Amino acid sequence: MFLGQFQHNLDDKGRLMIPARYRELLAAGAFITQGFDKCLMVMTEVYFKQVYDRINAMNLADPTARLLRRLILSNAYPVEVDKVGRILVPQNLRQVIALASEAIVAGQGEYFEVWTPAEWNEQMAQLQDIETNNQRFATLDLSKGFSSSS
Repeated sequence: MFLGQFQHNLDDKGRLMIPARYRELLAAGAFITQGFDKCLMVMTEVYFKQVYDRINAMNLADPTARLLRRLILSNAYPVEVDKVGRILVPQNLRQVIALASEAIVAGQGEYFEVWTPAEWNEQMAQLQDIETNNQRFATLDLSKGFSSSS
C-alpha cells in the first residue's frame, strides 16, 4: 500500500525520486497519468488495468465518459523505476500541474499522487478544517464490521 507523504526533487530531465518504500510496489510496472485535483497519479500496472477496464466499460455515447477517457488515457504513460529510484515524469504532465523542481509524493493506498508543494499546501489546509473533518468522518461509519475486544 502507498502511504505517507514525502518531499522530493526533480532533476533537470524531469526525473522524480520515488520513496524507497514505494519502489518495490512499482517493480512489476506502473503508469503515470493526470489526476483529478491538479496532481498526477502513479498506479501499479495491476491497478491501472482495473481503472482501464472500468473506463473501457463506460458508454462511449456518453460525452462525460469520453472526456474522462481522454483525460486519463491520453495522458497515461508507462514508467519504470531506474537504478537510483527515479521515474521520468513526461514533460506534458509536468506542464499540466506546473511541476518544476520540487514535488510532494502522497500515498493514496492503491496509488500515489504527485503534487507541487503549493497545491499540496492548499490540500493540507482544506484537510485541517475541524468542522469539515467531522462531516467527513461521519460518512465513514467505523462502527460496522469492527469487532470489539472486551
